[in-house]
Amino acid sequence: MLLLPCACTGGAADGDSGGGDTLALSYAKELTITRQDGYSVATIRNPWDTTAVLAKYILAPDSVPAEKLPKGTVIRVPLKNSLVYSAVHIGLIDELGADSAIAGVCDARFINLDKIKLRIAAKTIADCGNSMSPDIEKIMHLSPDAILLSPYENSTTNARLESLGIPIVQCADYMESSPLARAEWMKFFGLLYGSEHKADSLFRATESEYLALKKQTEGCETRPSVIFDGIYGSQWYVPGRHSTAATYIRDAGGTNPFDRYDNPGSVALSPEQVLMQAHDADYWLVRYATTAPLTRAAHLKGNSIYPQFDAAKKNNIFACNTVEIPLFDETPFHPQWFLADLVSILHPELGVNPERRYFSRL
Repeated sequence: MLLLPCACTGGAADGDSGGGDTLALSYAKELTITRQDGYSVATIRNPWDTTAVLAKYILAPDSVPAEKLPKGTVIRVPLKNSLVYSAVHIGLIDELGADSAIAGVCDARFINLDKIKLRIAAKTIADCGNSMSPDIEKIMHLSPDAILLSPYENSTTNARLESLGIPIVQCADYMESSPLARAEWMKFFGLLYGSEHKADSLFRATESEYLALKKQTEGCETRPSVIFDGIYGSQWYVPGRHSTAATYIRDAGGTNPFDRYDNPGSVALSPEQVLMQAHDADYWLVRYATTAPLTRAAHLKGNSIYPQFDAAKKNNIFACNTVEIPLFDETPFHPQWFLADLVSILHPELGVNPERRYFSRL
């Protein structure tokens, strides 16, 4: 089947037609949604050049003729036959009640949702291979109405996909710098899958629960310091002041030893720098992925500097095995669950979430 690039363009005018009502987004910075007469325009800012636009989509139902739509990437909504790369977005689409619109996936081995795994095994959902080198023949056979993937700076892996003429939805939600900002993107996915009201309701609940947890920590006199993970290769990636991880720490009533770095993401430091700047950290949270559970002894043997941290000496190391526990799948759109674990660890006196969803003490 030949898929033509012109299949995803409209014909009335360039860009949106002006006017319209902008959908109020309280947290998201990389996304703007404007309602027009019979359709919506979603604009995604380029996270690597905030003066530029990464993508602009005209979201319109089949009932709106193409000649009444502006030129650009037209996506007919609700999506009915989509190819979804990320397990994070697959989980959200399922929550929105639109899992039947998932026709294909990439990186199937990373998907933990049982109903999707069963459909992949039954071949009612197409396994389109590795996201970095997808099976183009399978994608052409699938003929999806859109491909949802996460963009990367200067990526060239989408060139062959773009030649197919299938609308590519750049899911840049992961580039937001706060937990609620990323979660708010569920409103965009609600528009894509015809679940706008459900998405709005889900976000309101998420926001309410998150802010309620944050409020509980505002009166805490102590603000324990927190470090994450460990050495990867020869470096240790720590959260800059404006990163999502740093926001989580502050909102949980803690302090980030690396707030001196005015970064929106991670900062690569040497292990010795981390030890010098955060040796007195009160708590250490480790996210790992192995088939066998990590023990405290095994973790501390990972590097000679590990036992020198106060958190290790105080037996305050908490770990989550992401092979078995869907931390990375769930928390992007349910940040309140991750925050609840952090509050439980940093401020047990508040009695929040004592069982914890993700982390247990090593």
